[in-house]
Amino acid sequence: MAVPKRKTSKAKRDSRRAGNCNFSTPEISQCPQCHKIKLSHRVCKNCGYYDGRQAIVIQDDKKKSEA
Repeated sequence: MAVPKRKTSKAKRDSRRAGNCNFSTPEISQCPQCHKIKLSHRVCKNCGYYDGRQAIVIQDDKKKSEA
């Protein structure tokens, strides 16, 4: 079995490992209900719809300030 002749330096080791860290930007899409930008596969923070149905109830800031 082959054995390394020299110790691999920290710089060489870390630069090899750094190639696996390919971070991508999150996918964004348009909400079909309110047409605002939202993250894909997430509930819309503006209207509360997901997959064509109301998933959560969103309270307006105006209603909060009046109460």
